Amino acid sequence: MHILIVDDDETQRSLLAGYLEKRDYTVTTAVSGLEAIEKNQVKGFDLAILDLKMPEIDGIETMAKMKEIDPETYFIILTGYGTVETAVEAMKTGAYDYLSKPINLDELELIVERIREEQHVHWELEVLREEVDENLETESFVAQDKKMKELLSLISRVAKSNSTVLIYGESGTGKEVVARLIHKASRRKNCRFIPISCAALPETLLESELFGYERGAFSGAEKRKIGKFELAHKGTLFLDEIGDLSLSIQVKLLRVLQEFTFERLGSNTPIKADVRLISATNQDLKKKISSGTFREDLFYRLNVISVDLPSLRERKKDIKPLVDFFIDKFNGRCNRRINTISKDALDKLIRYDWPGNVRELENVMERAVVLCRGPVIQAKDLPLSAEPDESAGGAESMQQMEKIHIKKVLEKTDWNLSETAKRLAIHRNTLRLKIKEYHLQKDAGNAGSSAT
Repeated sequence: MHILIVDDDETQRSLLAGYLEKRDYTVTTAVSGLEAIEKNQVKGFDLAILDLKMPEIDGIETMAKMKEIDPETYFIILTGYGTVETAVEAMKTGAYDYLSKPINLDELELIVERIREEQHVHWELEVLREEVDENLETESFVAQDKKMKELLSLISRVAKSNSTVLIYGESGTGKEVVARLIHKASRRKNCRFIPISCAALPETLLESELFGYERGAFSGAEKRKIGKFELAHKGTLFLDEIGDLSLSIQVKLLRVLQEFTFERLGSNTPIKADVRLISATNQDLKKKISSGTFREDLFYRLNVISVDLPSLRERKKDIKPLVDFFIDKFNGRCNRRINTISKDALDKLIRYDWPGNVRELENVMERAVVLCRGPVIQAKDLPLSAEPDESAGGAESMQQMEKIHIKKVLEKTDWNLSETAKRLAIHRNTLRLKIKEYHLQKDAGNAGSSAT
């Protein structure tokens, strides 16, 4: 919390600053209202403590001008006159509270603490407004397969520590669900879990989302923004698709992990970071280190504990219980009464290679529940565009299946990347990487062809 103390009395100014600094508040001082306004134009303050009677402009006028600059700042007015009229005027013009001189320091501390608590409530409401579908259904994390049971056992042990965790897994395998399970089983479970995708935002926007910024830090920064690191204080921050971080942000993230402090953009004031970091990737970070696009020192900071999440094709024993779960889920959501799935339909699901993993299965089951004409889902209700070649084997055939599947969906959407990514249940940036990896191209002479 950054506090500005404005008083032309040097003794009073020093007394308040020293008292608050000893209680771990960051304090800036000013000798006049004009100096306070000038400093406020450069940086933002969480709270301003203003003397009422000052030369040139008084505390109430100073407060009015500072509110024009940053309407989210809180104000406490100090008065040596203590009249009811003065207090009423100060409160009407936007002061949070007022104190009469000589200042009771214990009373001041109580008011400042109340303001800090109110700010945290405000930030929490911002998080709730920004987050979409925060309450993920962790029951969908089915663990009938031996690999998944071993993974759940690992998660329970990992959760007890405070170490950074790096989750490996293909797109759609449920990396965020695993991160949430770790958080919910940890000592931080009563604090916030803040997720952010490193691939979904451009570099400049991602930096401001992570660390926040002060008003005026850049063009368009009209008011202070609290970053994800600050919002996740005492909780867990989940960085998805960590392999897409730019080198410049990697440097800043490494510093946070080393020093446990960071600064908002446009500020030199350090902020403590008590955050557990969980990250995830579907990329080979060691290859990125070799190519110079990922820092080796950051990799070892993130990879204290690694969790390998198997693909759906590696845990096919979980397909039937996942199908049952999704039938129940979409029956309720779509007001349907589907009882079960036929053996032929289930066999079709088990034979399929699932390049989009659990997320793709969820989308397939939602469509099947919506379009099924009877109480039992049949094979014809399953919109699977390709069947695996059972004569082929190994990793190459799996990659070939994924390539063929992506190619067919691209053709169906006439290369609309947003629609294709939606149908594949993957992020658009992941789709771009796959197109590049498989050298897929839209032929100028034939909208349905691709160059390989």
